[in-house]
This record gives sequence, C-alpha cells and structure tokens, in this order.
Amino acid sequence: MSKVVVTDYTFPDVSRERMAALAAGAEFSAHQCRTSAEVAAAVAEADIVLVQFAPFGQDAAAAMKRGGTVIRYGVGYDNIDLAACTDNRLQVGYVPDYCADEVADHTVAAALAMLRKLPGLDASVRRGDWAAVRIAKPMKAFNQTVFGFFGLGQIGRAVVRRLKGFDFDIIAADPGLSQADAAGLGVTLVETDILLARADILSLHAPCTPVTAGYFDARRLRSMQAHAIIVNSARGQLIVEADLADALHKGVIAGAALDVFHAEPLPLDSPLRGAPNLLLTPHAAWYSDGAIDRLQQLVAEDVARALRGEGPRMPVRG
Repeated sequence: MSKVVVTDYTFPDVSRERMAALAAGAEFSAHQCRTSAEVAAAVAEADIVLVQFAPFGQDAAAAMKRGGTVIRYGVGYDNIDLAACTDNRLQVGYVPDYCADEVADHTVAAALAMLRKLPGLDASVRRGDWAAVRIAKPMKAFNQTVFGFFGLGQIGRAVVRRLKGFDFDIIAADPGLSQADAAGLGVTLVETDILLARADILSLHAPCTPVTAGYFDARRLRSMQAHAIIVNSARGQLIVEADLADALHKGVIAGAALDVFHAEPLPLDSPLRGAPNLLLTPHAAWYSDGAIDRLQQLVAEDVARALRGEGPRMPVRG
C-alpha cells in the first residue's frame, strides 16, 4: 500500500489531501513536525510527502522510498534539500502559481501606501498633528516616479500590470529578461547599478540564490537615492536586515515595506522592530480565503497524480 504523509500544515484541516490519498487506496497520515529528526521519522517509507514549513533534509530524503515524490505547499522550496532528493531519486514539486494575484495585490498596496506616506500621515493625526506637507514632503507625483523591479518573474509582471494606470516610469533588472520581452511589458531593462541609482521605489521579485542572498547590504543601500523606498514580498534573505535597519535610522534610504524576513516570526530583538519609516506585515502577502483553497486543491491533485505514477504538475528543476 502506498503511503502519503503531511509533515506539517497551518490549514484548518487536510481533508482534501486525505481524500485524494484514500481514493487511490493509499495510507494517509498528517503531522506537525518542527525538526529535521521529526520529519525523518514521520516520512519513513513514505511514497509521497507534503511539506509546508518543516525542514526536509538528507535524513528525510533517505527515509522515503526511492522514486517517491515531495510536494512543497508554496511558492518557494528553500526548506527542501534538493541535492538530497536527487541523490535518493525523489521528484520534487511545488505550487508557484496559487497566490500570484494576492502577492501582487499586497505588493502594490504596500508600495502605494509608502509612496503616499500613509503610515506616517496616519501616525501624525493620531499624535494630534495636522501638517500634511511637513509629514509628506518630499513626495513625487506618480507620473514623475521611477518604479524599479529587482527581478521580473510571474509576480513581478503581475505587479507591473497593476501599476499601468498610475503612469509610473517602470524599469527593471533581470538577467533572464530579454529587451524584447521588457519592451512588450512596457518596461525599460537596465543594469542593476542603474536600477539602484534611478529607482524612487524598488520592488524585489528575485529568488534567493547564492548570487542574490544578502544582495541588499550596506554598500548597495548606499548606492540608492536618499528618498528611495524598498518593498520586499519575495524572500527575506535578499536583504541584510541589520544593514537595512541602520540605513533607515541614518536616512540612507527613506523607507521600506517588508512582508518576508530571515527568521519568521520576526524575533523580538530584531533591529527592524525599532527602525523608522518601516511597514511590517507578517508574511501575509500570499493570503486570501481563495488562495488557501487553491493551494490545497492543487496539492491534492498532485497527490492523485503521483499515486497514478505521474510527475508533479509543477516540478522543481534542479
């Protein structure tokens, strides 16, 4: 009998995944693993493993049946050891498209709020102030604002579509984007140093790789304009958080909006908590009622697919 295991989940239930397994005559179990050791014990001899946030490492990969399938509940797969999966002939899939609209909506909402300085204006009224210009200045009109993108994949392009009505000057740096594709999107393709120097607001949409991890450090933040804003709903590891907090305190850049962090939940001693002009949200960009439904439904379909001997709908390319 095939064995399907959920290592961890934050959903109300996993009934759809269970039904997909039982319909194919497979055994099903769900856990709330937190450590690598707990994951390895839970997935022993499993054919299909569904992972949300738990660490899936070498021991877990070795414990599964060779030729099995690992599916990540989510857009990324940083918590899965891909090399170990390859060594144990495991297929890995993920669900990069379940919340693209939600993340794009959240990114645009955060960007517009920061550009119009809504958090600061709100705080000023609550303090008893009534001085719009003093709080808001400097503030460019949107048709005089350069909106930059560090990476322009599926979600970044969805953000571009949402921004079209605001008449921003949109620029992007992405080594995988051709000039022709950029022109078709209405985006000017530039080198990264030009992006950092020109952007009034910079939205991050790059994956975390050895090249991009820690990319936004003190040196690169200094290369941006003093009135610039960073928005990050991609990967927390793209930014050196202590350097960003320091840059905000010193006025190296004007503000930031972050939905993703190195450690989540954000530690109580994080320097970000005391930084000025910083909008923080708790990794919420993905969320809508519909997004959770789509995610679980797509994963349940992948369970059925794997039990038929088929590969994941969206395989991770190693």
